[in-house]
Amino acid sequence: MRTRIIDAIAETSGGQVADEVLRACVHCGMCNATCPTYQLTGDELDGPRGRIYLIKQVLEGEAAGRITLDHLDTCLSCRACETTCPSGVEYHRLLDVGREIVAAAVPRPWPQRLQRWLIRQVAAYPARLRPLMALGRLVRFALPATLAAKLKAPPAAPAVQAPAATATASRRMTLLDGCVQSVAAPHFNAHTQRVFAHGGVALAPRQGAGCCGALSFHLDATDEARAFARRNIDAWIADLDGGSQAIVANASGCAAFIRDYPDLLRDDPAYAAKARRVADHVRDPIEVLETLDLTPTRPPARPRIAVHEPCTLQHGLKLPGRIGRLLTRLGYQPQPVADAHLCCGSAGAYSLLNPAMANPLREAKVAALNAHAPSAVYTANIGCWMHLSETSPAPVRHWIEAVDDVLSDPNANP
Repeated sequence: MRTRIIDAIAETSGGQVADEVLRACVHCGMCNATCPTYQLTGDELDGPRGRIYLIKQVLEGEAAGRITLDHLDTCLSCRACETTCPSGVEYHRLLDVGREIVAAAVPRPWPQRLQRWLIRQVAAYPARLRPLMALGRLVRFALPATLAAKLKAPPAAPAVQAPAATATASRRMTLLDGCVQSVAAPHFNAHTQRVFAHGGVALAPRQGAGCCGALSFHLDATDEARAFARRNIDAWIADLDGGSQAIVANASGCAAFIRDYPDLLRDDPAYAAKARRVADHVRDPIEVLETLDLTPTRPPARPRIAVHEPCTLQHGLKLPGRIGRLLTRLGYQPQPVADAHLCCGSAGAYSLLNPAMANPLREAKVAALNAHAPSAVYTANIGCWMHLSETSPAPVRHWIEAVDDVLSDPNANP
């Protein structure tokens, strides 16, 4: 695609990224075939090709307006289009550049600004979120059904075991504690630590690290996201220097965003190289566990399951099929899921901001996941877990729980 990006943008690093992405696009439209929002509306501007043209017009000097902002807002950033694209177009990098420019040029109505600010100021800080969620659970009966469904109390976290006797000092990795996950589903991290310990790997969070920054980045607060990233990089670099082998993020959305730290901090000479080092060391648990000797202590009690692969896992991290293969190896029977490439509609805060799009996507995903009557649905991301749990007839769990179920000693205290 030929471009004529105006000089004020072309001379920036963002403009150079946009130019590179635009030139790779041959505007074939194959991306629309796997775009969830295009499937819902049939509107060209709600598909990747249409959004690419909207961004291109702004980069070439046309004034941005509400139409451009609204159509960019409806994008889930699921990146299914990137998996489909025959030309290897890195659509999300162009979208990131375009969204920042358009959001700066088109003021949002104050209710939207307030909603986004409140989400950022609460959800990214566990110390603020925890008491509010506890209060919300006490008054669930008086809350709207959609909000009450997000406030279910999580299962009790299991006790974390010491690494197996085969562990050595070099088998140590750093765990991303997370923000919303550490409050809404702390058992995810406990199960992850137990499973890694079974494989001889000590896994612990690093003091000083926190929210990955994705929430701020997708809510018009790019500088805030960069501040979160720098804080995490400082903490994790110290851990890597101290012998930690990897940074493990069991929320695939966080892992995918951390992989993009080099783009986020490309103009920061003090952090650009550090961002690349951190991105190179971030791992989803499946990347580690599939290399370990995980011998089950017992077969699954209910082996018939469904695996939900979040967009950030299959399109962002490029790890499709690997969780299902590991669970099959451990005795589970993952059932086929129709249209597995399509987004469930969670997408971070998207389900709160765009329920008209998010809820139909969830209905379709829940139906596909439950089509073969699984005993449980296993996912890999906190947002998807919260979103799907609201309506799924089968319980929704993190896939690491399925691994822990067959590895842990049935006679041990939980």
